[in-house]
Amino acid sequence: MPEINHIRLSELNDKINASIKNAFNSVNFWVIADVTNHTFKAQSNYHHFELVEKDQNSNNIIAKISGKAWGSGAIKIALFEKSTGQKFTNNINVLVNVSIEFHSVYGLQVNVNDIDTTFTLGVLEQQRQATLEKLINENQTFIKKIDDRYLTKNNQLKLNIVIQNIAVISSKTSAGGEDFKHTLLNNPFGYKFFIDNYYTVVQGENNAEQFLSKIIEVFNSQKPYDAVVITRGGGAQTDFLIFDNYNIGRAVAKFPIPIITGIGHQKNETIADLMAHTQTKTPTKAAEFIIAHNKSYEETMLSFQKSIIIKSQQLFSFHFQSLSYLNSIVVNNTRSIINEYKDGLIQINQVTINTSKSIIFNHKNDLVNISSQILSKPKIILYNRISDIKNTINNLKTFNSQYLKNQSGYLGHYRSIIKIMSPDNILKKGFAIIKHNNKITSNPDDIKVGNDIDIILSGIQINSTVKQKSKYNGTDFNL
Repeated sequence: MPEINHIRLSELNDKINASIKNAFNSVNFWVIADVTNHTFKAQSNYHHFELVEKDQNSNNIIAKISGKAWGSGAIKIALFEKSTGQKFTNNINVLVNVSIEFHSVYGLQVNVNDIDTTFTLGVLEQQRQATLEKLINENQTFIKKIDDRYLTKNNQLKLNIVIQNIAVISSKTSAGGEDFKHTLLNNPFGYKFFIDNYYTVVQGENNAEQFLSKIIEVFNSQKPYDAVVITRGGGAQTDFLIFDNYNIGRAVAKFPIPIITGIGHQKNETIADLMAHTQTKTPTKAAEFIIAHNKSYEETMLSFQKSIIIKSQQLFSFHFQSLSYLNSIVVNNTRSIINEYKDGLIQINQVTINTSKSIIFNHKNDLVNISSQILSKPKIILYNRISDIKNTINNLKTFNSQYLKNQSGYLGHYRSIIKIMSPDNILKKGFAIIKHNNKITSNPDDIKVGNDIDIILSGIQINSTVKQKSKYNGTDFNL
């Protein structure tokens, strides 16, 4: 077998390294790519990652290369994070200046020399503007843009005069959500609030569906919330991408309860902020806004109270003066009337005294005359009554025996009549008494065929049943 010419792998890698250095020595490239598989070692200030390019239609990776950044490159990344608020991490689109290197162990790599601080945020802003335009075009019934302001169904709602019942959508571990509740529940004015928590993930665009489901859950609860508050702590710009999601923005714009955002960003507004009723910068600011809203109502009520007190005092003062004036008029007029009628009253009083004396004198004479008559007339009346009594006694003695004799004759006559008309005599003459249901009856209509009757004759009673009933002309006893 003939001998095969060969080289060691390290020699091959050296040749590749020499070729790459010869082709790319002192040449830098500005490359647009997405960052993946990023790791960072803080002790050595070393970034390791991969740069990938994805197909715009299928999102498949069409190019990939390992990358690193250390030294001046790591310093550039730190400046990028400080000026943009965006961490250099996975799934961000970057414009980086790189040089080509080949390492016999780690293979082909790019070394980051610089990073454009405006490109990444510019891409995000383009996506954001496209989403806003889509929201307006597809939801014109409840989203409109007038000048630089977005008018939505939600931000046109009127806040209740007092915000007390609140639904809070936040992360269960969010310090921002705790700051919101602490500020609200420990307010210096003693206002009471009732909070329902709806916990969910509040970062990462991939969690938009989960966040949206919480908004729907608040709606389906049918609870009469005064407001819905969305809170989140601070973070990198890409951490807020969930709030630029189309479906979340649409749900916020259409929601029938005012939504207050306190998402924790200090620079750009998210789409959720623009669609919501009220945007605040932080969860604490959202709580302060609600407290200030309630305080405004309280101050309005206190102002009304002061106005009512002042108006009442003014009215009281005015009417008190009027009453004082009327009192003076009444007193003065009373004095005038008393003085005017005083002489008349004195004259009437004198006339009354004189007339009373005259009447008393006249009645005194009448009483004297009556007294004389009372003393004399009883004797005359008594004498006349004694004479009448004596005459009556004589008349009684004379007419008493005659009266008794006459009355005795009348009683004998009535006794004879009663004896003749007694039932015994009538029954002896051939008459009968009919009894039906133990009652004497003379009415033939009371007796029906088939009734049991009692027939009483002189000295005997017959029990009988009526078999026939016919009319009788009553002529047998005519004389």
